[in-house]
This record gives sequence, structure tokens and C-alpha cells, in this order.
Amino acid sequence: MEEPVITPELVAAHNLTPEEYEQIKRILGREPTYTELGIFSVMWSEHCSYKSTRPLLKLFPTRSPRILVGAGEENAGIVDIGDGLAIAFKIESHNHPSAVEPFQGAATGVGGIIRDIFTMGARPICVMNSLRFGPIRDEGSIKTPGRNNENGDPEGQAAQIANNKRLFAGVVAGIAHYGNCFGIPTVAGEVYFDPSYVGNPLVNVFCLGVLKHEQIKRGRACGIGNPVFYVGPPTGRDGLAGAAFASQDLTDESAELQRGAVQVGDPFMEKLVCEACLELFATGAVAGVQDMGAAGLTCSTCETAARANTGIEIDLDQVPQRVPAMTSYEIMLSESQERMLIIVHKGREHELIRIFDKWDLPWAKIGYVTDTGRMVVKHKGKIVADIPAKVIATEAPVYQRPAREPAYLQEVKNFTLDGIEDTADPIDALKQLVSWPTLASKNWVYRQYDHMVRNNTVVCPGSDAAVLRIKADALPPDPKPEGKEDEIEPGSSTSVPEKYIALTCDCNGTYVYLDPYEGSKIAVVEAARNLACSGAIPLGLTDNLNFGSPLNPEIFWQLKECVRGIADACHALNIPVTGGNCSLYNQSPSGAIDPTPTIAMVGFIERAEDITTQWFKDPGDAVILLGEIINSEDPLYGLGGSAYLQVVHKIKNGLPPRCDLNRACKLHTTLVGLIRSGVIKSAHDCSEGGLALCLAECCISQVIARNTPRLIGATIDLTGFTDVQRLDALLFNEAQSRVIVTCRSIDVPKVVERARLMGVPATHIGFVGGDTLTIKTVKGDFTWRLDELHDLWWNSIARCMR
Repeated sequence: MEEPVITPELVAAHNLTPEEYEQIKRILGREPTYTELGIFSVMWSEHCSYKSTRPLLKLFPTRSPRILVGAGEENAGIVDIGDGLAIAFKIESHNHPSAVEPFQGAATGVGGIIRDIFTMGARPICVMNSLRFGPIRDEGSIKTPGRNNENGDPEGQAAQIANNKRLFAGVVAGIAHYGNCFGIPTVAGEVYFDPSYVGNPLVNVFCLGVLKHEQIKRGRACGIGNPVFYVGPPTGRDGLAGAAFASQDLTDESAELQRGAVQVGDPFMEKLVCEACLELFATGAVAGVQDMGAAGLTCSTCETAARANTGIEIDLDQVPQRVPAMTSYEIMLSESQERMLIIVHKGREHELIRIFDKWDLPWAKIGYVTDTGRMVVKHKGKIVADIPAKVIATEAPVYQRPAREPAYLQEVKNFTLDGIEDTADPIDALKQLVSWPTLASKNWVYRQYDHMVRNNTVVCPGSDAAVLRIKADALPPDPKPEGKEDEIEPGSSTSVPEKYIALTCDCNGTYVYLDPYEGSKIAVVEAARNLACSGAIPLGLTDNLNFGSPLNPEIFWQLKECVRGIADACHALNIPVTGGNCSLYNQSPSGAIDPTPTIAMVGFIERAEDITTQWFKDPGDAVILLGEIINSEDPLYGLGGSAYLQVVHKIKNGLPPRCDLNRACKLHTTLVGLIRSGVIKSAHDCSEGGLALCLAECCISQVIARNTPRLIGATIDLTGFTDVQRLDALLFNEAQSRVIVTCRSIDVPKVVERARLMGVPATHIGFVGGDTLTIKTVKGDFTWRLDELHDLWWNSIARCMR
């Protein structure tokens, strides 16, 4: 096929600016070939190069005594968990592909993040996800500053809701398909529904793996003369230029044109590739390894060479191809799934060949490591690309984008509760909140996932954080002496002490839209609070920064403020950022998404007896509130940006609650200390929906058998809080750093006294027992039947999806 002439129009079609194209010519000293143009297009895309965000990310704390592989060094961060063991984890997005093809977009998002983990030498043991969609039921018109608040055509609204349901169902099915078939549990996650995600859903997927310190692998093309192998299924035309597609605005036209940029996944193939790679790693024959993710063969070759300060030369004629007559451009930019690039120590090629033949997997020797510092690509006897590897991989242009505070924030700051009547019917308000799809049970989602495969899940989806047990069989195979490679087993035979880790992900996009700095702090602090409620100490976090176009100064201002908020919270809580993902250009013709910096956090639990869940345990237990009932200094009484205002009053406005980092640190330390002392029987984070929703969840969220709840009520006395004038503020405010805990009645003085000594307010507010939730206030007593609350909460999403 004759290559097209490179014109300004062709350069623009590759999302390269005229200035960037001139820089490419200066680097090469000539006009680029068509294949080179495609290579620069994907490697200098926002998705791969972080050219708008790289300066901002330097604010994050990335080191701690436990960090073994830090942010930006490799495909995933690695954290020490003691006894020579470590965990590798990361989060990635697959937003645009999921908007175009929800099933395959989500499925290949799972496959891609799993590869990032076993590329590090770790055995993947779990995944979780953070999902955002437009509303799946008619929510009416929610008044939002800076947004179009018109209801629009009813028929158009119905079609939009139907499409949101289609995307939601397809994404969940895709995640379930890939994870279940691969044989990895999906143990936690979150799902939000908001009009800002109409047309541009968010699909963020996290994976965690386990390994020993000495099993860490690097994505480096080390050893001059070492052969380079391609392993995995043949290359096809699916996923062409997917990284570039993820770095442009999503419109109906671009989605239709870019259906070929959505990859097609095969989880069974990935399982074989994973096991073969882990077995090969145990032989010691591997000098470097990289998965072919975003930008496919292009990224894996130039990045491995750049990290090792070497060069790499490959011959595309040797690359297995699924379709005939593929061009060099197509082979280099294809993002066909389940493929890996492996650099083998020279003279040990036979070990790779033996193992991949055993697993019946394709392999091909496609090149070798050089000392030139260049990525050289040959095809049909010609050089089609010859580029300095470090320049293409790590020296993309970096931009200082202009930033401007959005005009709508003035309306947010001016918002008051004047004219918003106090609730006259808190019973109905709580019913509305528990049945709101964003707050309702997500069992419709997680019952499609196998969250018990491998039988290491200790706390399943439905509590503040999932908890997993790490056993010896979760580890990759141990190295074997020369000549005994056939004795390698899928899991390690070495005895290791059982360990427990907790996982959660959080982000309230509404908070972040209304106050990017404070909302991002809250996302980090709430994730840490969820871990504390499970009995865990945070080890690190990985973030997924989902935003609109960085070319818009108002959106870039949101991004800067979010990064500042995350950084400040991480510094205060002493939590390192181990890596993450920036996903920009998340906007449809109707506008940009709410800024959504998703936080996935991992914690460590020292003893099995410290594992704590959110539901009430036994009748007669005392209910204690840790933290203040309300922030008296907040003029909105904690109702700014609240679920209550959105659901009951159809208002998405007001500054969200303030997040005091010092107070948060004291609460988390105190709570974990109380749990370790053995006096706490349950702990639940009080956040969205406020105190009333938190108490309701404590009563109705335990599942004792498949779809069989254990309902246990409580009587709560709030009559002592006479200084809270508004009933809706008392019950539904979302003030930060609050947790509901239970203990034996006899232990109340011990819990209250210890909390107060640590500087944390603690109030005994009631007792567990009965089949209703009763809350007594100075404005009356209110009672909810638990069976009714549970039905509304448990079945809400299922009813929407019928």
C-alpha cells in the first residue's frame, strides 16, 4: 500500500499541532514517514505523554519506607507488606471505548489493568472498579450552576435514559465477563449516576497483585544483543490508535469513526498468557518485560528502550498477524489485546519457547536490543521508522496550560439555604435517599461479578471496604534450580504468614464540581476513613484523574485545584501516591463531565480479629457517634452539595462541607486504635446522605446468605442536640470526619473516654435492637420499618433496569 502524502490536514487528523509537527521534523532531521507520524501521534497523545498534567503531578508525595517501585517508574507501583512480600496495584480508565462499545470497552479495560500487574511479576488477585453514568431513571430537572437546567423534550429524555441504561448494562456485563472468565474476583467499587456523565461514562478499573521482593520485574530492554520476543495472539486491526482516540473530545461523529479504536478482548487467552509469563519469570531468563497496552507495539518497544537507555530494533515481518496485508502503520499502532513484549537473556531463548509451546501460545522473535538509543522498525526490507527512543517515550512537549476559575463558582459561593424549607417529612426523605440509585445498594452490579473466586475474599462487596486474605497460593511460582523448571507449580510452595489487605475507591464528583480543592481532599480522606472503618492503615493510593478538555482554562483550573487538594490530603495523612492515570477530554457535545479524581486506596490489617464491617451486630449494643454531629461554622450546616438537596429539592449547589485534615487524622488513628483494642463491633463511615442514611445502612446492609438480609434495628436519641435548628441538617447533613461505631454497653465509657483523650468528640446516641429504625429529635420521633427500607435500597437499581 502506498503511503499517503503528509499534509497539514493529515497532521491535524493525528491530533498533532503544527508546532509539534515542526518539532518532529527537527528531531528526525527530515520529514517523518507515515508510520513515524502515527508513532508520534500516539506517544505524544495526552493519554500516553501527560503533556498537560506532568508538571502538576509533581505535587504528589510518592515516597515512603514501604515503596519499592514508585509512581512513574514502571507499569504499576509496588508496596512492601512485610515478610518479604509486596503488592502491586494501579488504576486505569477506559472511558471513551466504553462509550462507543460498552461491553468490549469495559472488558478490555479489565484486561489491560490485569496485564499492568502481572507485567511487574505479580500474580493478580483482585480487581475493583469506579463507574459513572447518566441517570437511569427520570430525576427531573436538577438546578446546577453552570449547567443547562432545562428539562428538554420528554421523548428525548426517555431516549437518553434508555441509552444510559444500555451503557450501564453493557459496561457491567463487560467487567463481569472478563473478570469471571479470567478467574479473578471483583471485590469492591462504586457507581454514581449524574447528568454530567450523559454521553461520556467513566469506567475506571483497578487491579492488585502479590509477589515477593525478589520477583519484581522491570519494563526495560536491558542487555545489548538480547533477543526481543513477541508473545500472545496475533496482531489485528482492532484498537488502531486507541490512545489517540482517548485524547480527543467524544462526539457522535468521532465515536462512529473510531469504533475500530475499541479493542476486542479474550480473557481465556489472557489467563494463559499470565500463567505462561509468571512461569517464565521464575526461570530467570527474562531481562525485561512490557505489556502491549495503549499504543501497542509502539509503546512497548520505545518505552523499554528508553527506561534502559538502550536501543531496540524490530522487524515487522516477524510479527504474527491475524489479517493479511497489514501495513507497518497498522501493525505498530494496533492495540490488539493479550500481547506482551519480552526481552530474554541471550542464549536462554529455548526456555521461553519451551514454556509458550507448553501453554500453546504464539511467540515470535521480532528483534534485539541495540546500543544506538534508537527505535528502529523494519518492514519488507525497508526502515519505516527510526526515532530516538528516549525522545519519543519521555520527552514529549510539556505545556503550561492557562487556568481560570470557572464563572459558575461565584453562584456556588453565593448559595444559601434561604427559601429552602426545612423538611416536614423526614420519613419520606430518607426513603427517597435510600432508593436513589447513587446511594442504593449496588447488588445488581456486584452479583454479576464472581467476588469469591480463589476463596480469599474475607469482606465481600457491601461494606465500607473489601478485605482480602493473602496466602501462599496467591504468590507467583518460586524460582527453580536449572534443570527442574518443569516442576514449577502455578502457586508458590513456600510457607508465608497470612496477611490481610483492605481496598476501597471513592470520589464524590458533585463535591469536586462545586469546590475542586475541597472535594478532592474529601475523596482522599473518605477513602482513608473507609479503610479505618475496616481496621486498616493506608499503604498507598492510586488515582484516576477524569476531566474534560485541558485546553479549556476553566477545566484546567479545576484540574490544578484537584491535584492540589489530593496532594495536601496525602501529605497530611502520610499516604504516598503509587501511580495512576490521567483521562482528559471527557466531554460530549452537551459539555464536560463533573471533574472526577477517583481515589483507589489500599490498607493493611495486622490481625484477622481486627477486620471490621459496617453492619450492626447484636441487640443491646451501644451506638456511638465519633465526630461532631454538625459543623457549626458551616453556614450551610453540611447540606452544600448534599444528596439531600439533590434528591429532595432538586438542587446541586452550595459549597460542600469543609474537610479538616488534622481532625481527620485524629479520627482515623483513634478508630483503628479502638478496633485493635477489641472494643469495637462495627464501624461505618458517615458521608453521603448524612447520619440518617448511615444508620439505615448499618441496619439493613448485612447479607447472611444469597440475597438474604439480616435486618437489625436501632433506637437513636438525638434530643440532646438542641443547638441544631434545622431537622434536615440534623439528619441529612454531610459534615466530614464522622463514624458510627457500636460496642458492648459495658464498654461505652472506655470508648468515649479514649476518643476524647485523643481529641475526637464521642457521643453515645442509642442502642441496637428491634425491627425498626427510630430516631428521636426535639422536633419529634420518627420510625422507619426496616423491611421497607431494605426493599427500597436493595431493589432500586434492579427496578430501574427492568
